[in-house]
Amino acid sequence: MTRSPFHFRLLICAAQFSLLAFFISPAGAVTPDEMLSDPALETRARILSQELRCVVCQNQSIDDSNAPLAHDLRVLLRERLAAGDTDRKSVDYIVARYGNFVLLKPPLQINTFFLWAGPALFLLLSLIGFSRYLRSRTANAQIETSSPLSESEQMRLDALLDEKGSK
Repeated sequence: MTRSPFHFRLLICAAQFSLLAFFISPAGAVTPDEMLSDPALETRARILSQELRCVVCQNQSIDDSNAPLAHDLRVLLRERLAAGDTDRKSVDYIVARYGNFVLLKPPLQINTFFLWAGPALFLLLSLIGFSRYLRSRTANAQIETSSPLSESEQMRLDALLDEKGSK
């Protein structure tokens, strides 16, 4: 089977798009006025802001979010780092104000147990329910196929088949 030049161009275009999508990295939402003049502190701030959740967007880090609250958290984090706080102290300060919810990877604690174990429990319950469904379905199928015809039913069936065959 030969391919037309259109198919070849389409394949090349798809390959280029895939490579472009692979090499593009998210730019982040950090504005130049937020950035620290010290490159080492700015690098620390960028790494830490990737670990903190935007409480408005909830599925983005504050580094990627354009929400005003994320901007405020980025500025607060940079202020703490510029004041000389360690990475841990800076993050702990923000967690103390907003709770563990602000962490993209919250610690395993009693109040976050279902957050961590929920997907596994849901999957386990789904598998148990599905296996029960399959067992009941096969049991019903065995009951339906295992009941033989009575002698009178068999004679009636034979008579119907004979009648249909003679027509």
